[in-house]
Amino acid sequence: MSPERRPPHPDRAKGMAKMQEVYNFSVDPDAVPGDFVAYTVDHLFGDVWSRPGLSVFERRLLTIGVLAALGKTDLLDVQFQSALDNAELDEDQVREVVVHLTHYVGWPLATGVSEAAERVIARRRAKPAGGGA
Repeated sequence: MSPERRPPHPDRAKGMAKMQEVYNFSVDPDAVPGDFVAYTVDHLFGDVWSRPGLSVFERRLLTIGVLAALGKTDLLDVQFQSALDNAELDEDQVREVVVHLTHYVGWPLATGVSEAAERVIARRRAKPAGGGA
């Protein structure tokens, strides 16, 4: 990993703090080979997710819509889990997101969106009360 390949003005602490706020976990780019995670933490979370104008919740809804349209159900798991854990959405609202998106992304893609939502809800319900993240 060469320092000259890192983002030009990374604020690593800001990016890691925002990633923690958004997902309830963070990744230290120095512990991962290559520059991809550095750009993710420093730019995506340190800059893009930290911009004024949209809340984390609003950004999450946009992200969920894009991931649904792309059929990225594995990443939807992370978004739905974080939305529930951060009390941005409740289970009924997650299911309503699925119904709403179905009419825009189509039934074949929405099947995967629904499966991701139900997988997260089932996993969440299977945890003992107060069992943490």
